[in-house]
Amino acid sequence: MPERRESIELPGFGHANPIPAASRIGPFLFSGALTGRDPETREMPAGLDAQAANVFRHVRELLAAAGGTTDDIAKMTFHLAEYRDREALNREWLAMFPDPASRPARQAIAAVLDGGSLIQCDLVAVLDDGRG
Repeated sequence: MPERRESIELPGFGHANPIPAASRIGPFLFSGALTGRDPETREMPAGLDAQAANVFRHVRELLAAAGGTTDDIAKMTFHLAEYRDREALNREWLAMFPDPASRPARQAIAAVLDGGSLIQCDLVAVLDDGRG
């Protein structure tokens, strides 16, 4: 019998702790913290623009690795070091979700982040469970 829960990993992305990028049970996908770390250099860019772009890149890659697309995202939560600084977040958000009639729910909260992180995201997605 296959495992009920499946860990989803991303190449070039990892946590300091022994946790996956996301976990899937049936059609439900729950991510851990997706940061703005550059997947090639593994460095944290200094600015929010680059970090936000990397977060959304990780989101796309995570959904693809789990067998879905960004259309499967039901909710995203963003943790921001500068709570009111949402220009970069909104730019990436609108690029990923241009149709106002088809956007996931979103929450942005103030957070104390470490390691130079200015933005982190976690998400919930509902995927097609056509695994038989």
